[in-house]
Amino acid sequence: MISMFLVGALAVLALLTRAGVAVVERRYPAQGQAIDVDGATINLVDIGPRDGEKPPLLLIHGASSNLEAMRRPLGELLAQRHRVLLVDRPGHGWSPRTRPEDSTPAAQARMLDEALARLGIGQVVLVVHSWSGALGLRMALDFPDRVAGLVMLAPVAYPWRGGVGQYNAAVATPVIGPLLAHTITLPLGLALMAPGVRGVFAPQEMPDDFVERTATPLLLRPSEFLANARDLVTLKQAVIEQAPRYGEIKVPVTIVAGEADRTVYTDIHSRPLAQVVLQTRLIVLPELGHMVQNAVPELVASEVERMVAAIAPAETLQPSP
Repeated sequence: MISMFLVGALAVLALLTRAGVAVVERRYPAQGQAIDVDGATINLVDIGPRDGEKPPLLLIHGASSNLEAMRRPLGELLAQRHRVLLVDRPGHGWSPRTRPEDSTPAAQARMLDEALARLGIGQVVLVVHSWSGALGLRMALDFPDRVAGLVMLAPVAYPWRGGVGQYNAAVATPVIGPLLAHTITLPLGLALMAPGVRGVFAPQEMPDDFVERTATPLLLRPSEFLANARDLVTLKQAVIEQAPRYGEIKVPVTIVAGEADRTVYTDIHSRPLAQVVLQTRLIVLPELGHMVQNAVPELVASEVERMVAAIAPAETLQPSP
């Protein structure tokens, strides 16, 4: 009887999850254009003025999010003067991916490079947050002709002690993970999402409308939750493998990080990276937490402007006669 009850309860939860996914996807429909690449379809939003002399800015979100987390306030602020490309990383938002092994920065760097090539886009300045710090570094290593500069916000770069949470580890486990993702993740996640995001923002306050305007509930769909968990549990080994190569990076790098970040520790990631990549401009703010693009968007925008001015051809900096 107990077994029958459990099976029945799981079946009900699975049906509720399917209904919840339909509601979430109607509430947060896809925006942008879909670009087919090997192993995924990349959803990309292209905003801001076109300027053939300046490289576009490619903004890449971190874990547990999608392109909307980079659009406001930072992406729209930068788009006042630059062409800005916002992407859902493979497996996130409206960028489905088909292979579990494509969770690594190396795989996703290849996919994003292919997407840019299909659009006929050459060099870009990468603006990356958190998990995508490792992705931006991998793009600079594997596709140096694609990357003109790298602006990193609270980036992951090196291995850390410990793991990424027991629930993420469980969700990344065969059989158990899909069972959890298709039954309890969505209802449980909806209840815990806002408190969890507030913790990532600390010590800054989370904007009241953040979860809604960033379409964060898309994360709770089974396919995306499984992809996100796998991204997290494979990240540590990925940075172990790529970290010895960081000295090969030749493009200008700017890092903005916070002493108060308790999600990605600056002493573990940003400071050691700046010591290895010697052309790095490191900015560490004492009261800044993890959500750099929300806390200090004007500072980030000014650092992007500084980098673009430094790498732009000299003739683009001269006024027209």
